[in-house]
Amino acid sequence: MRVAVGFDLDMTLIDSRPGIRATYRALTAATGVFVDADLAVTRLGPPLRHELREWFPADEVEGAVATFRELYPDHAVAPTVPMPGAVEALAAVRELGLRVVVVTSKLGRLAELHLAHLGLRADVVAGDLFAEGKAAALVEHQVHWYVGDHVADMVAATTAGIPGVGVATGPCSVDELRAAGAGYALPDLTEFPPLLREIAVGSGHAAG
Repeated sequence: MRVAVGFDLDMTLIDSRPGIRATYRALTAATGVFVDADLAVTRLGPPLRHELREWFPADEVEGAVATFRELYPDHAVAPTVPMPGAVEALAAVRELGLRVVVVTSKLGRLAELHLAHLGLRADVVAGDLFAEGKAAALVEHQVHWYVGDHVADMVAATTAGIPGVGVATGPCSVDELRAAGAGYALPDLTEFPPLLREIAVGSGHAAG
C-alpha cells in the first residue's frame, strides 16, 4: 500500500459553513427548536451531537442528529466550496505518487457527497471519527502526515505517531495548533504543496 497524506474535511478541504448554516436553519424549522446557525458554524470540528447538545434537551439530541442528517444532502452540499488551495493540495499529493485519505468527524456518506460534488477525489474516506478516535484510521491507511484545522486533528496525528500539519482556516489559530502538537502550522492550504514536496522527498516517500 502506498503512503498516504491524510486530510480533515470541514474547514480544511471544504468551506461547508454556508451549507451547514442552511441545514441548521432547516433543522430549526423542522423541530421548532432554535439553533443559532451563525454561531454554530464558527465552531465546526467536533461531532454534530456535541453542538446539538447546546440547543436540545438531552433526550432529544439523538433525534435531532437524525433529522439534521436527513436534511443535510438537500441543504448542505450545493452551497459548499473548496477551501483556497484544496485542489492544488490534492494535486500535489498525486504528483508525488501518494494517496489521499480523508478522515473526518462527518459521516462518511455525507463526506463523500461533498467530495463528489466538488470533484475532489480521495482514495479512502473514513468518517464519524474525532480527536484520538481518528488515530486508528490514520494508522490503518498508512497516513504519514495528517492535515487539519482543529486542535483535535493535531491530537489525532500525535496519537497516531505522525506529524500533524495545522492550517489556521477553522476555529484554531496557528499558535493553538502548534500548542496542540502540530509539526507544521500554515495559514492555509496554499502553502501546503511546497511543504509536502520538501517533507515527502526528505523522508524518501515521494515517487520522484
